[in-house]
Amino acid sequence: MSQGSNFVDYVRICCRSGAGGAGSSHLHRDKKTAKGGPDGGDGGRGGHVIVKGNSQLWTLLHLKYRKHVIAENGEGGRASLQTGAQGKDEVLEVPLGTVIKDAETDEILLEITQDGETKVITPGGRGGLGNWHFKSPTNQTPRFSQPGESGLEEWRVLELKLLADVGLVGFPNAGKSTLLSVVSAAKPEIADYPFTTMVPNLGVVAYRNNKSFVMADIPGIIEGAAEGRGLGLRFLRHIERNSVLLFMVPADSKDIKQEYEILLSEIRQFNPELLDKPRVLAITKSDMLDEELMAEMKKDLPKGIPAQFISSVAQKGITELKDLLWTAING
Repeated sequence: MSQGSNFVDYVRICCRSGAGGAGSSHLHRDKKTAKGGPDGGDGGRGGHVIVKGNSQLWTLLHLKYRKHVIAENGEGGRASLQTGAQGKDEVLEVPLGTVIKDAETDEILLEITQDGETKVITPGGRGGLGNWHFKSPTNQTPRFSQPGESGLEEWRVLELKLLADVGLVGFPNAGKSTLLSVVSAAKPEIADYPFTTMVPNLGVVAYRNNKSFVMADIPGIIEGAAEGRGLGLRFLRHIERNSVLLFMVPADSKDIKQEYEILLSEIRQFNPELLDKPRVLAITKSDMLDEELMAEMKKDLPKGIPAQFISSVAQKGITELKDLLWTAING
């Protein structure tokens, strides 16, 4: 099974929470008491459906085939004011960066960004009150109690947005996967044709003094991605969570500045807020350039963005690029 089929970043699940248990209508009886007061306990609450962050997970693959998640019902109350047991919660572990939406309205309900963070996505029904709650001066022995609340059945969408420090932005074949394979231990598929990268790849990049940062290679943007062409929107959303955008344009591009502008406009259409993130420009595949040519090309590079000529294959300019990225991440 290729890594491509293992990367699942979208699942739709029917979540059913448990119903609350009914309150008890018991009246106290023992050897000495034939007609005692009310002592019916409350029902237990129904089980919740809960999501929990797990930093060891990278995809939603483990939830792909779980179409229905059903929490247990609460138990009824008992005599002697005993409360019924709570229904067992159903806990779904998810990778950090998972967003939970209402499947009907597409509204974002919550997101999980920390390890161990838990949030209820479908609450269980409340348990009913036992009859002792209804005792009053005029009704000393109420023979009624409350039924438990029903559970809920709701469709939820779980969508993953990768959390990384640096997101690589470039047209297909700009050398993104090659850079990732050189600076980290990630082993993305690499070939010389567009759309080799069908799924985002994550790599941890080692930096000076045992520091490190996470880099995400996102499938190439093509003009019109914001309208859903190519691999489109599904992958643009992964850029939303990166703190720095590394734009990559090959040195043999007809017009580096224009290519950068096109990438920028795709991102602007998708989500203008992304333009507030720090940006760095890498001119890739520049092992063929001499100092003179680079100095000449520098004059035409976009203004206001730190740029570095690199060659992943020849390991040229990589350390300088890491320095630029580190400064941008911690800027």
